[in-house]
Amino acid sequence: MIVPARSPHPGEAADDTPGGPPVTDAVRAAVGAVADPELRRPIGELDMVRAVSVDGGTAHVEIALTIVGCPAADRIAADVRAAAASVPGIAHIDLEVGVMTPDERRALTERLRGGRGREMPFGPDSLTRVIAVTSGKGGVGKSTVTANLAASLAARGLAVGLVDADVHGFSIPGQLGLVRPDGTVPQPTRVDELMLPPVAHGVKVISIGMFLQRSAGDGPVGAVAWRGPMLHRTVQQFLTDVYFGDLDVLLLDMPPGTGDVAISVGQLLPHAEVLVVTTPQTAASDVAVRSGLVARQTGQRVIGVVENMAAMTLPDGTTIDVFGAGGGAAVAEALSHEHAEVPLLASVPLSPLLRADADAGIPGVIAHPDDPAARAIADLAAVLARSPRGLSGRSLPFRPR
Repeated sequence: MIVPARSPHPGEAADDTPGGPPVTDAVRAAVGAVADPELRRPIGELDMVRAVSVDGGTAHVEIALTIVGCPAADRIAADVRAAAASVPGIAHIDLEVGVMTPDERRALTERLRGGRGREMPFGPDSLTRVIAVTSGKGGVGKSTVTANLAASLAARGLAVGLVDADVHGFSIPGQLGLVRPDGTVPQPTRVDELMLPPVAHGVKVISIGMFLQRSAGDGPVGAVAWRGPMLHRTVQQFLTDVYFGDLDVLLLDMPPGTGDVAISVGQLLPHAEVLVVTTPQTAASDVAVRSGLVARQTGQRVIGVVENMAAMTLPDGTTIDVFGAGGGAAVAEALSHEHAEVPLLASVPLSPLLRADADAGIPGVIAHPDDPAARAIADLAAVLARSPRGLSGRSLPFRPR
């Protein structure tokens, strides 16, 4: 809700209504178009603009931030000043920054949830494409593929969210550059029961690593020693209480294997698509098949296989198969059946640059887009972007007039 505007300054016309003078309307429109960097929506649409008036060449603007200590406060204030100053005839800005009341925050969270309450927004009727990236065992580069795929999809202009569901072995914050020099990770901003995820390289990210904080110099982030019920609640909360907004694609970086999280995701998101990652090595490809079979048992659809750490080309033009060859094709063949063929969507060569970029917190598709591994993942993103989730048999959010 928009709270009543303050009384005009002495000698100032009460011109902060939609029908006010053109300059006031122009300032209101410019300020209202400023985007909240966390919610990614205009502050006018979020009812964060309380009042706008103009006195001569001075624009008086009142805005209300979502919470006390909002991490985006300085950026919003600077953007509001710049927007107001861009209006012809405005020479000075008088900006007053307040905080939403509890009732205003409740109204905001209800609006953001679309009136659904605490309901998981990625159900069968959602227009968001949900892709779970799985593997049979650890160490195959699943998280590196997921982080780079997310960044590549975002670079193509898609709205992308990423849930680091690998609760015990989380690495996504580090790979996307969210770890600060002191080893801490920015936590989501909380607006009542909603969490606003940090954004890295255009991707909205949530990870348990954001909640296991430490002070600088206090050693590594603590480990998670949780069993089934806690793991289920964590994944459920990530899907329910994190405000991703309208997404084109939601990626889940799954833990390796077929344990509790895989079963929980299958129960919560039975309509999700599954991308299986393996290396060419038989020891990895054999168990990768199992992760696809378990996903299929929950109703999820295996859309393809990614072979990571495939043959690399040396400077002299020769190739070397460090982990063997053929594992990706073998997994694709094993998961295919008479009703649906599972393709090998990408073969990503072993790449020292991709590894180094992951350690540096910059996805290789951004840092070194011409690297063969980065190109392979970018091509995978292009394939996925061209094959959106089907709408057959699903109700769409449109009502006849």
